[in-house]
Amino acid sequence: MNPARFSWCLALALAAAPALAEEPPPVAPPPARQSLDDAWWTGPMLANSAATLPRGHALIETYVFDQISGGTSSYGSLTYLLYGVTDTLTLGARPMFGFNPAGSASAMGMGDLTLQAQYRLSSFRADPWKPAIAVSLQHSLPTGKYDRLGTRPGDGLGSGAHATTLAVYAQNYSWLGNGRLLRTRLNLSTSLPGKARVEDVSVYGTRHGFRGEARPGASFDVGGSVEYSVTRRWVLALDLTYDHTAPTRVTGVDRGGGPIVRRSGASDSFAIAPGIEYSWKPNLGVLIAARIVPRSGNTVPSITPAVAINYVL
Repeated sequence: MNPARFSWCLALALAAAPALAEEPPPVAPPPARQSLDDAWWTGPMLANSAATLPRGHALIETYVFDQISGGTSSYGSLTYLLYGVTDTLTLGARPMFGFNPAGSASAMGMGDLTLQAQYRLSSFRADPWKPAIAVSLQHSLPTGKYDRLGTRPGDGLGSGAHATTLAVYAQNYSWLGNGRLLRTRLNLSTSLPGKARVEDVSVYGTRHGFRGEARPGASFDVGGSVEYSVTRRWVLALDLTYDHTAPTRVTGVDRGGGPIVRRSGASDSFAIAPGIEYSWKPNLGVLIAARIVPRSGNTVPSITPAVAINYVL
């Protein structure tokens, strides 16, 4: 071999040797998945859980809110009182109270009381994948004041009608690229109200001397939520909901005996509710959120900030 060519090949081989000997950089392992027990949740503002309470355990969750619409505020509280009868069946009640500060004679009043039963069809499973699914049957009792309101129509907190609601709830967990948990929910429900006997001034816009009845329209709701576990204690939440309510029909006679037939238009409303959850313990936490309803169709815009305490016994 030509000595010059040999020297040139030897130089190239010596130059390439370190590169050939160098090992490829190590590949970082994927982030460890956050365990389900390491995430503490209180739940978002609007979407219901597909889980049921363990047998013998109870949940108390109280919301305090201020619904602001048209420059006026209406304060209220809503409490979930739930008990695990079995691991798959939870029974409970949902009382509501309200307070309208307009005027000097305002007072706290009770709204309609809702009784509910929830049965879990399946639990979440990651492998093979299966979401948690539950069905819920609810019935609202007309315990809230709704007619004979005199000069304070804002004191009406009820509907005066029984209503039955059937709902399906789904809940799922997934892991993001950083290993943190994302919990998602999907709710579907339909409500079928009955008739309400109405006298005088009422929540249905009737006046003094009216005698008749009102039939609230049926409604259909679909909603979903996402919750991101930032840390064990802190969670970011977001709800999105859509509601369609059929027209309400009011029939009767006025003070002079003249017939009255009134039919409201159907309404479609959307809502978004961002929130922050913080838990002191796995069974004790707080939610701070706000429901925002923009103007759409026959829906009056509103914003409802709320604070909720969630406690499981």
